Amino acid sequence: MKVLRAPAAPDAGAAPTTLREGVRAVLRGLRGDHFFLVLLAVLAALALLGPAPVASYPGLVDWSTIAALTGLLALTQGLDSSGALQRLGRWLIRFMATERAAALCLVLAAALLSTVLTNDVALFVVVPLTLGVCRLAGVAATRYVVFEALAVNAGSALTPIGNPQNLFLWQRSGISFGGFVAQMLPLVALMMGALLLLTALAFRGRPLRTPPAAAMPPLDRPLLALALLLYGPFLVAADLHRAGWALAAVLGALLALRPRVLLRLDWGLLLVFVLMFVDLRLLAALPAVQAAIPALGLGQPRHLYLAAIAASQVVSNVPAAIALAEYSRDWRVMAYGVSVGGFGWMVGSLANLIALRLAGDRKAWFVFHLVAGPFLALATAMGWVLLFGLGPFGPFGPG
Repeated sequence: MKVLRAPAAPDAGAAPTTLREGVRAVLRGLRGDHFFLVLLAVLAALALLGPAPVASYPGLVDWSTIAALTGLLALTQGLDSSGALQRLGRWLIRFMATERAAALCLVLAAALLSTVLTNDVALFVVVPLTLGVCRLAGVAATRYVVFEALAVNAGSALTPIGNPQNLFLWQRSGISFGGFVAQMLPLVALMMGALLLLTALAFRGRPLRTPPAAAMPPLDRPLLALALLLYGPFLVAADLHRAGWALAAVLGALLALRPRVLLRLDWGLLLVFVLMFVDLRLLAALPAVQAAIPALGLGQPRHLYLAAIAASQVVSNVPAAIALAEYSRDWRVMAYGVSVGGFGWMVGSLANLIALRLAGDRKAWFVFHLVAGPFLALATAMGWVLLFGLGPFGPFGPG
């Protein structure tokens, strides 16, 4: 089977400097982006089936999510372009003696950040830093980024604010913040324990190469200050459902101070996400899909758990949680299912796509599935034992 591949990340030295060059760079990237081409082909097929008129397609996109993603991309690019991440990476190498130590530190940092900053924001912080560290140390970054993608999926499952599906299910459940964390803690503890063990086995104890002393590029202090000052307010505004206004402020500030930063954004990634929203919601609206839902027996917790995992592999775990909530109020089983469902196929979690795209390596897609597939099987078994191992609802009682 042919592996879907992301286009190689553009070289920083060849970054576009004009709008025309930027447009050409995006088009070149999309022509080589197999996942984008697959999404485009699926859209054409669904349009022929006619579940919805073409004029309704823009309404299928969650523009608030797209606005939040665009703002995070812009602010992260600002941090990277300022030179701050390169300097931080050189400082961190002094405390990471081996490849294994670096991997464990970065994986743990990604998981912890995801519990409070959400999984995608954690990736926007950790992955660029990882790429900088690996460039300085002379090691390949792909495996580090893949394990960080798994880490944010596992870590973000702990809290109601770790990812969108948790926030949705928490609001529907009526349980307290602490109660939600207590219910999710056993699953997250097992998944993180397994992931840290796998990380220790997957990375060698070979010493990291200390980069030779070299003159660092000048630090763009105004750009760094702007990115840092806007990061917190942007997250707050996005959480208050004002991502559109916050994005306008971010883009306006960058356009006035450093317009070149906007030319270096991964606009192709944003288009991929737009297509994903349209494709997945058109697919969910097909009569055959609608007719199949009642036959799944979602009133039974075991069926609901497996359906949440399977649906996440097809439509991603956020839409899966929203769809299944129409047929069950067992929030804990759904939360376990969609959390586990973030592993496996790359579509299981949107964070997977973000990480693989940020990695900028065509091999990342293959490496991710090589690791995430078996980890899905392991996490599925863990969730099953916790939920159903000691009776119909497991050792923690009914949700």
